[in-house]
Amino acid sequence: MAFLDQNPALGYPLAAGFGLLVGSFLNVVILRLPPRLEWGWKRDSREMLEIPDVYDPPPPGIVVERSHCPHCKHVLSWYENIPLFSWLALRGKCRHCKAPISAQYPLVELLTMLLFVACVWRFGFGWQGFGAMVFTGFLIALSGIDLRTQLLPDQLTLPLMWLGLIAASDNLYFGAKPALLGAVAGYLSLWVVWWLFKQLTGKEGMGHGDFKLLAAIGAWTGLKGILPTILISSLVGAIIGSIWLAMKGRDRATPIPFGPYLAIAGWIVFFWGEALVDGYMRYSGLK
Repeated sequence: MAFLDQNPALGYPLAAGFGLLVGSFLNVVILRLPPRLEWGWKRDSREMLEIPDVYDPPPPGIVVERSHCPHCKHVLSWYENIPLFSWLALRGKCRHCKAPISAQYPLVELLTMLLFVACVWRFGFGWQGFGAMVFTGFLIALSGIDLRTQLLPDQLTLPLMWLGLIAASDNLYFGAKPALLGAVAGYLSLWVVWWLFKQLTGKEGMGHGDFKLLAAIGAWTGLKGILPTILISSLVGAIIGSIWLAMKGRDRATPIPFGPYLAIAGWIVFFWGEALVDGYMRYSGLK
């Protein structure tokens, strides 16, 4: 790790390549985890309700099954599965059936690459940089799933929270107490908003996954990071959400996934939260 810190000309390309590989895997998680979860929920429901079992083969797994074209089911060769470069070389089309390949694949891979380079630029090539990559990868996967399905799976939010608490137990970014308080405050802050909104309107204004995602972010940013995360996510959500509704011609009653905005805000606060708070305090004359 010290060698890479002293030789960034080697370290940054390695981080970029690692980001492309992880981004390719995150695409698999984004696309395959929700169908796997739905399949498991249906199976468990039939068992609980004592409904006769039906033939329902499981969707492709996340690790074992090889990547394939969703249209013609052609199994991709290794040279068709090189992150980012294969999509560019194939011009966004399947080599066999010529069906278009979603732009999600290169976008997620490119985003992961850029953010992983930012992680080692900000935190170095040691455990802090690696932890930042883990945090970033989870946020990308959760954002992608929420955008596609409006679901924030416990299978990702809860491990992310526990990993943050484990990192804090070794004082990787700060101590265990701020991380624990951040997780608790993150969950309760949105839960209270949800509960009050439900009491006043009889409707649920957000999903429970949002509480858990903010709890996970709190474990990584600490108690001080909760308020900035809520403020930034609300601002980003209001701007992007309004633009999206206007472009789609939909009204404000249309449900919009909030997870990506929490993820964007949480990532910003994780990287520069203390500087943002200090800057605000100086600007407002409170410091």
